[in-house]
Amino acid sequence: MKTPLRPDDPTQQPYEVRFDWGREGLRGIAHGAGVIVVIDAISFTTTVEMGVALGLEVQPYAGLRHEAEEADAAGAFGDARLAGRRGDPGVSLSPSSMTADNVAAFGASRAVVPSLNGSRLTALAATYGVPVVAATLRNRTAVARWIFDYQQRIGRRAMVSVVAAGETRTDETVRFAVEDMLAAGAVIDALGKFGIDACSPEAAAACAAYTGLARGIRHMFTASVSGGELLKDDQREDIEVAFQTDVSTTVPVLVDGVYVDAAAERIASMQ
Repeated sequence: MKTPLRPDDPTQQPYEVRFDWGREGLRGIAHGAGVIVVIDAISFTTTVEMGVALGLEVQPYAGLRHEAEEADAAGAFGDARLAGRRGDPGVSLSPSSMTADNVAAFGASRAVVPSLNGSRLTALAATYGVPVVAATLRNRTAVARWIFDYQQRIGRRAMVSVVAAGETRTDETVRFAVEDMLAAGAVIDALGKFGIDACSPEAAAACAAYTGLARGIRHMFTASVSGGELLKDDQREDIEVAFQTDVSTTVPVLVDGVYVDAAAERIASMQ
């Protein structure tokens, strides 16, 4: 009789590239990882990538939005400012809010960004003491190149744990999010082009989903459950920036709890 896995039981350990879902999945594939890749395609990691590309530091908040607002009211963020809710004017959780004009008018060099999925997943990933990078379709090849360079700098293979945030329901269960699986598969596909290709079956399946559906990425993002929710809220632009592929060379890396544009050489020197 098969015994159920405990939450912290290591999984996919023989493989160089691993893939799982949400904070629960990360707890299994993070054991022995050398790099953790966080993906929340619509919207958190796309927002992070676009903000960092414009010179904005992004501090993921570990708790819920109302908790961040309470902390902000108490002055807990110092010189940093709390970003708005999705769709708010100015810098917010919306990827489309990350424009040069909005960043210039933000009034701080660091934005605290809470999200139900990506920011809380990042906070957990940070506890494992290895580099954490934020990936999207937009920077998938840049992320793979960064990981390859990082491995070259440290002089050994670094196991790569790719974790898709998914969407969180009101009861805290994780909903499958096709956009996150496709973005994860896109990163895994890019890693393979750099010879980082010893994939677990789970990672290989995500990669195959991307390569099989890459021509229909726009439709998949727009027609997904998440896409449909955004369209109802008149936020099509957030979807359209999220499905753009290989348009960015920016790789946001978590340094002291903040996403910044950090070269692999710098991070390797810190290990």
